[in-house]
Amino acid sequence: MAVGKTIKTYFDGRWHDGDVPVMRAADHGSWLGSTVFDGARYVDGLSPDLDKHCARVNRSAEALMITPTVSTGQMIDIVREGLAMFPKDAPVYIRPMYWGIDGDITAIVPSQETTGFAICLEEIPMAPATATTTLTRTRFRRPVLEDAVVNAKAGCLYPNNARMLSEARAKGFGNALVADAMGNVAETATANVFMVKDGEVFTPVANGTFLAGITRARHMTNLRADGMAVHETVLTFEDFHDADEIFLSGNMSKVTPVTAFDDTQYQVGPVTRRVREMYWDWAASDGK
Repeated sequence: MAVGKTIKTYFDGRWHDGDVPVMRAADHGSWLGSTVFDGARYVDGLSPDLDKHCARVNRSAEALMITPTVSTGQMIDIVREGLAMFPKDAPVYIRPMYWGIDGDITAIVPSQETTGFAICLEEIPMAPATATTTLTRTRFRRPVLEDAVVNAKAGCLYPNNARMLSEARAKGFGNALVADAMGNVAETATANVFMVKDGEVFTPVANGTFLAGITRARHMTNLRADGMAVHETVLTFEDFHDADEIFLSGNMSKVTPVTAFDDTQYQVGPVTRRVREMYWDWAASDGK
């Protein structure tokens, strides 16, 4: 644990100081990967869409065939109790999580009778408003439901993301723009993606190969309320090369402008700046 970093862990019915152990060696989640989590943010006393993130971790558990044991409302109450232990201006990453404990007679299928649960609150700064990234292509693709549990925010999906990121960084870029099974753009290695062309906003249609994120949906709602056209559609890599602006959407940083996709350069444009402004305006008015 880094010096000065504050972590609080809710496990076994109470809050603990620090990054305490929660899984055992024989737990199903430890050796067979039946883990799901979600991520929400606490910034300047605000916790935008916390209810949606808590609800989604329960849906993720069900998709991975483990039984959620804490209701959305109970989870929110526990999180708020933990957040009260932090200074109001502390930037906190909120991770509720489940994992399988026992297996069935084959050991492969997690038991429906026993489920592990924890919440980790970790002080992690927001990226500065000036932060940007760059994109490149990767040979790795998003799986489909027949290959992986893409309808869950599952830990077992993330080694593929790590391969994408490592390949991109080895090429000198910050992130990877990733294809679905058909070769069209799905998202990036870490976040959903939007592009702007001629004043209209486009994002890959949710086709079951990636999680259509909570923050992604919030941006689309805000943009449409602001009178802007937003299209969920099939997009190619050529579409992104031809874009006027590109930005990423994810819970960790909310909005990250893109300044390059391979050899195509972009400015941080007015739509991207407006998306960021609208998000924090909404959070201040309705994000508690």
